[in-house]
Amino acid sequence: MHTLTTNNGLALPAVGLGTWPMTGTACTQAVVQALELGYRHIDTATAYENEADVGAALRTSNVPREQIHLTTKVWWDSLSPKAMRQSLEASLRALGTEHVDLFHIHWPGKDWDLARSIETLVALREEGKARHIGVANFPLGLLRQVIETLGAPLSAIQVEYHVLLGQQALLDYARSNDLLLTAYTPLARGQAAAEPAIQAIARKHGVLPSQVALKWLLDQDGVAVIPKASSRENQLANLGSLQVQLDDEDRAAIAALPKDQRVVSPAFAPDWNS
Repeated sequence: MHTLTTNNGLALPAVGLGTWPMTGTACTQAVVQALELGYRHIDTATAYENEADVGAALRTSNVPREQIHLTTKVWWDSLSPKAMRQSLEASLRALGTEHVDLFHIHWPGKDWDLARSIETLVALREEGKARHIGVANFPLGLLRQVIETLGAPLSAIQVEYHVLLGQQALLDYARSNDLLLTAYTPLARGQAAAEPAIQAIARKHGVLPSQVALKWLLDQDGVAVIPKASSRENQLANLGSLQVQLDDEDRAAIAALPKDQRVVSPAFAPDWNS
């Protein structure tokens, strides 16, 4: 498994397993199977309501906990210092672990005290409950504030990113500040594989359209992907995307696709252009 690293010690396997919206036994079985196939990066969150199911998989699996990168997140309505602490403590109990490898603020809050939330995030890292910290769904302006004004030692950012949604400015900033970028919804919920240009590239190389879409992301420095997959076939296919070889013609065709097709933008989302 190809692993991305930062100077402050984060080691993030490039292909992870996204677990939303899986729950219950199906989630547990999917995570156990993924670990058996070689996955070492599991992504969950309080809001997914599946941390206990992921925890059951960790206990069932023969893969030692120290070999697994585990990410979880605190929801946007729990960003006061006390609520953040309670959220992470509940996550650790559900997951059955003493620490997570990466702890994200899942979404920016509303009418929140950003400085206090970031201060708490940093404290949880210093206490060892989270080995590394990051933010998810932060637009560039807010990420700059967290790093440049508040001085937070972030290791990663997680955002929607795929062949139909550009994130170049955010990615450039992440690279310049030694942050890794995890692309969620990397297949645009099926839209990427349905693109004729992606299908044509897949036929050219004898691979799946989904593998082309994932490899376009994986070829970019500092980018990891967390596609959700429950079947053995799809989990193996996503891992196999690492072996796909795209050429300049392929990259030009993908560059020509629209880059403004955002799939995830709930009512509480921030101003993406801020």
